[in-house]
Amino acid sequence: MSRAVPLFRMEGVSKRYGGVRALDGAELTVNAGQIHGILGENGAGKSTLIKIMSGVVEPDAGRMMLDGKEISFASPAAANDAGIVCVFQELSLIPHLSVADNIVISNPPKRFGMIDRRKQRAIAKEALARAGAADIHPQALVKDLPLSRRQMVEIAKALARKPRILILDEATSALTASDVSKVFSVLKRLREEGLALLYISHRMHEIAELADMCTVFRNGSNVASFATGTKSGNEIVEMMIGREYSNVFPAKTPPVLSEKPPVVECRHLAWTDQLRDISFSVRAGEVIGLGGLDGQGQRELLLALFGVLRGVSGQVLIEGQPVGIGSPRQAKRGEIGMALIPEDRKTEGLLLPMSVRDNLSFAALDRVSRGGIIDGTAEKSHIDEMIRLLAIKTAGTDIPAGALSGGNQQKIVIAKWLMNRPRIILLNDPTRGIDVGTKQEIYQLLRKLADEGAAIVFYSTDYDELIGCCDRVLVMYDGGIHRELAGEEITEHALIASALNVEEASVDRTRVAGA
Repeated sequence: MSRAVPLFRMEGVSKRYGGVRALDGAELTVNAGQIHGILGENGAGKSTLIKIMSGVVEPDAGRMMLDGKEISFASPAAANDAGIVCVFQELSLIPHLSVADNIVISNPPKRFGMIDRRKQRAIAKEALARAGAADIHPQALVKDLPLSRRQMVEIAKALARKPRILILDEATSALTASDVSKVFSVLKRLREEGLALLYISHRMHEIAELADMCTVFRNGSNVASFATGTKSGNEIVEMMIGREYSNVFPAKTPPVLSEKPPVVECRHLAWTDQLRDISFSVRAGEVIGLGGLDGQGQRELLLALFGVLRGVSGQVLIEGQPVGIGSPRQAKRGEIGMALIPEDRKTEGLLLPMSVRDNLSFAALDRVSRGGIIDGTAEKSHIDEMIRLLAIKTAGTDIPAGALSGGNQQKIVIAKWLMNRPRIILLNDPTRGIDVGTKQEIYQLLRKLADEGAAIVFYSTDYDELIGCCDRVLVMYDGGIHRELAGEEITEHALIASALNVEEASVDRTRVAGA
């Protein structure tokens, strides 16, 4: 519902980081009892917007008003006290503490000067239930939880602070289909309770289902605000990227048939109860997708191939020759030539405080060193080549990687492995949490690499990506390959049916969101 005086309003807010304009005269109106979708490419200003709202950074100009009164925040704690709480895309949990410790860490209940553990557990239990995650035990250690469950704890932590405005930055990007459904129910209930919710997502179907209003940002400015349902998907994307949006996926080039053995072949791979008798091969020029519901062994398969897991049985052949891959160091060596783009760029792919240059060089030190000493000229040449190839937007190579937008950080993760000239490229959900424009660039890059002879294995939780990018899709179920789809067989209907392990005729053709 609307009010004569908006719950929150931002007027003319600007912020610069050196020569980079992050926000330029931004405007935003947020009403109680509404879910307000915030859309824009990475680097459009969304992250800076919510950091200003939540007290992480101060604006250079402009003003903010809460209940019609001008406000400013010197810290996140001040914003929390005013009722503005943010769930950032980068998790803020402390892995070695319990779920309960994390949920109440900023204001633990006390008794006789000591933390009241019983009350702490009760608060955590209530917050988890409110977040739709009552199955998570308050005493569980965060480090023992998978990424999707940690995200649910992060949401519970925010709700424990009793917000009036709840900001969610890509809150479902790491969630399973089941958790996404629970979060949607929670957010709709919070809206009915009168909360104002800002919802930042690159998943257009989520915005369409949840948001009452939308605001699009581009190049640091808001370009449009409108009621959900009044603009088509293509219209919204064109507002975001400032150009016509077409040909999302590049044309597939059928790989050239050869008598040569496949670049990589797996025979009867198995690991604990997570991988079961997996056999497949990938030829030069092929993009092979891994499909299926989240958690069916896709990530473990990529880790097994890259030498991360211990105790893997079965055989891996490179160009017909059996090889032992006991570590990532062995996997990336020239005779194998493998690269893995990890799932979580923040914790597994980058050293955020270190420079763009250092992050790009780490995986390829052997290529840019002579006698153990880095050849600065060779290093710069390779780095400049990668920045051009992936169109990485950065103010320089000496700035911290953490200062770049999410999409450009992901490009660095990919670029640092391409520095090694790999011939086998493993990708673990590489477009999670990045904007549509950057996704399109990554799709084109994958096809270019395949056309140049790379063998690519591509896990994605997005059916459209599997359909648009892959020559074949291996649908996994319960740790094994349940079905292989090729060419015209790769349809959303077939992917859903195979993922659920049911006959296609019995499956409703509607999308299983986030599966």
